[in-house]
Amino acid sequence: MAIVEGKACPACGGTELAEGEQAGYSQMGHRGKPLKPGSPIVHVFCTDCGIIIQSYVSQPQRFKRTSVKV
Repeated sequence: MAIVEGKACPACGGTELAEGEQAGYSQMGHRGKPLKPGSPIVHVFCTDCGIIIQSYVSQPQRFKRTSVKV
């Protein structure tokens, strides 16, 4: 888990925010393509009140289109 600096929690004003990866099989997957690799979901949250402030996929390039139009 990484500490995020320079931001404050919008709910409680806490200044110690952390970044953690969602555990288990909880990944962002491709809609309609269950066998295509997805990406882990990362959450930025407040260590004081626990609110999740931001969520993002750690490997967004996996969702870019790879097909080329001719």
